[in-house]
Amino acid sequence: MPQLQRLAITPPQICDRKIDLTREQQHYLNRVLRLQAGDRFIAMDGRGHWWLAVLEAQETGLFASITEEIAVNRELPVEVTLMAALPKGNGFDEVVRQATELGVASIVPVTSDRTLLKPSNQKVDRWRRIAAEAAEQSERQIVPTILEPISFEFAVKDCGQKYRYICVARGDNRHLWDCLIGSFDPPFVGAVPPCPPPAGGELSIVIAVGPEGGWTEGEVKRAIEFGFEAVSLGSRILRAVTAPIVALSLVGAAFEKC
Repeated sequence: MPQLQRLAITPPQICDRKIDLTREQQHYLNRVLRLQAGDRFIAMDGRGHWWLAVLEAQETGLFASITEEIAVNRELPVEVTLMAALPKGNGFDEVVRQATELGVASIVPVTSDRTLLKPSNQKVDRWRRIAAEAAEQSERQIVPTILEPISFEFAVKDCGQKYRYICVARGDNRHLWDCLIGSFDPPFVGAVPPCPPPAGGELSIVIAVGPEGGWTEGEVKRAIEFGFEAVSLGSRILRAVTAPIVALSLVGAAFEKC
């Protein structure tokens, strides 16, 4: 199949194998991508499904017809939640974009003791649009879930994942890589090369990454009380927008290559 453009849609847009395109999607396909009636593209619902679709025209505008479902497997074999303290300025835009490209399943924006940003509803909507665009670009099967910002206290208290890590810049903590290749039972990783869990197996990880200046001692202590393990990302001090990318790259290296 030739390289085709991708478009993220929502499941309610599909009815009787037709896709009801929004005005924004019609503009994007026709004016930005220069697709015409009869041209094909890939529609993805953000929940794991891809379809081959054909653009069609009617008096009220453009719509698309589904011709076939496409079988793909582009996701990590582990469900990763990124719990990220909000950095200054628009830095979280890039965190969302790159985390999506690296395979994250969900992102929890966190307000911490050192967080200055108080995000508006418009910010959250923007992050969700960025995630959808990044999922299209990186050929993801799903669009990561971007949750509403919550406090660090609630984030660690309500965490349901079995494997929980909080990244700490200083201290004598195990490296995240060592945790990933040695902490799972049965060991899904650690072989040479590392291998993912069996198909259908449920494995989920949450990684908490702090703001500028890092987590406070009290926050780290509180996370540990709720079952998090303090881990290192290396000997260098990373920026708040760099640390999530390093952490997720380690997860990809540990679980994806087989």
